[in-house]
Amino acid sequence: MRRYEEVTEQVIRELRDIVGERHVIYGDSEKLEGYAHDEVTDQRFARQPEAVVKPASAEEISAIMRLANQHLIPVTPRGAGSGLSGGATPIYGGIVLSLERMNRILEIDRENLVAVVEPGVVTNTINEAIEEDGLFYAGYPMSVETCYISGNVAENAGGGKAIKYGVTGRYVLGLEVVLPTGEIVQMGGKRIKDVTGYDLVKLMVGSEGTLGIFTKITLKLLPLPKAAADLLVLFEDVPSAIAMVPEIMTNGRIIPTAIEFMDKLSVQTTCRYLREELPYEEAGAMLLIEVDGHRASQVEEDYEAIGEMCLEQGAIEVYVADNHTTRERVWAVRRNIAEAFKVHSPVQSLEDVVVPFARIPDLIPELERISDRYSVTIPCYGHAGDGNLHVTIVKSPETPMEGWEELEHAVLLELYDVVKHLGGTLSGEHGVGIKRRDFLPLVMDEKLIDIQRGIKAVFDPNCVLNPGKIFPTARDEGSRGAADRTLSDAELGA
Repeated sequence: MRRYEEVTEQVIRELRDIVGERHVIYGDSEKLEGYAHDEVTDQRFARQPEAVVKPASAEEISAIMRLANQHLIPVTPRGAGSGLSGGATPIYGGIVLSLERMNRILEIDRENLVAVVEPGVVTNTINEAIEEDGLFYAGYPMSVETCYISGNVAENAGGGKAIKYGVTGRYVLGLEVVLPTGEIVQMGGKRIKDVTGYDLVKLMVGSEGTLGIFTKITLKLLPLPKAAADLLVLFEDVPSAIAMVPEIMTNGRIIPTAIEFMDKLSVQTTCRYLREELPYEEAGAMLLIEVDGHRASQVEEDYEAIGEMCLEQGAIEVYVADNHTTRERVWAVRRNIAEAFKVHSPVQSLEDVVVPFARIPDLIPELERISDRYSVTIPCYGHAGDGNLHVTIVKSPETPMEGWEELEHAVLLELYDVVKHLGGTLSGEHGVGIKRRDFLPLVMDEKLIDIQRGIKAVFDPNCVLNPGKIFPTARDEGSRGAADRTLSDAELGA
């Protein structure tokens, strides 16, 4: 067993020497509090860091990591803080390393169709910079206007367009990385093909900030589609809606850009919240289907074919949105679900389970059963095209907070058990972080967990980089909040 050291005045002086005095926050509780959590609002997963440091280069990050290893101080890398797993939470205190100053687009290589960016670039800014060139970056998390590209890469973020374009990892060709021990290494590059040794780029993508800190990211770009349209389709029930997903792609021979699913509870709550006048009261489920392409005539042909198929399969109504105003209107229904339920009750647990998409109809009645058993509200919505669903456990306003933690834990145990038996797992895009780490053994063999712990120990022998995330230890099992400063032998790879 070993213990992390506290951040001392001497360490602060050294940090200021590295990045400059104005780029270190220390001794100001109000400013530090902003770095104590990500978008997970549950205070059990929050902890205030002792210091925040804002480097501007790989060399500065390297010096910070060498200092952290020298003093055995935990370092938590942080992008925009828009994550939903507690992955950027400094659960052992120590230093938060914020990437907010490293926000430049370094290169747009139009000949090779790649962009090289720093980790603190807002994802949507990339597309704004290349739109005039007729290009776009297809990795598309739903929080595209707020999240940083480094967080997308760290979580291998998905989103609504994954059915056609895939998730973030498909577009990451190269990474400059500062390892936990301070070395600066280059993995990959502008090459589309590379089988020279292990694929370390793919290992780093989705590693949740536990194996290294990204300082340059090389992204593959695509030609920008010239036309797009959406269909908002109302169905009587969930099986009818989900049956359309394979129908569109197999019999229709069309791969939509997105197929978003909303159950009855999600549809009704959000439409009331938005004061939407669609006949949502009749719908037992809703699909939002997007198509895009390089010819408007092809897009029109595709959405007309999809609409006809939906009506043939019993859809109540099909609404076409083919201009900016109507497209924003239909997407507002999907984007505002979480906010609508926060009005109903701010205490909730937003999950992102994933199952084979054909098993979604089997999941919905199980959610209803769990909801009835524990007297909680469980709306279900998300990405029908890839089976990634945001099952949200919402506390009833009448339920007292006393005992809520135990109730929520019991619901999650049952939810993950159902998901596993349907061939799914506990996270499709938000990551494990600290929020889901204690549930990992429910869906993953212990041997695989041990192998991954071993990989972590090779990269980070002193366990100073984002410790306590992803993998439970004997000490951590059953504890869901911030940790003390003690390192177990498992965390140290012993």
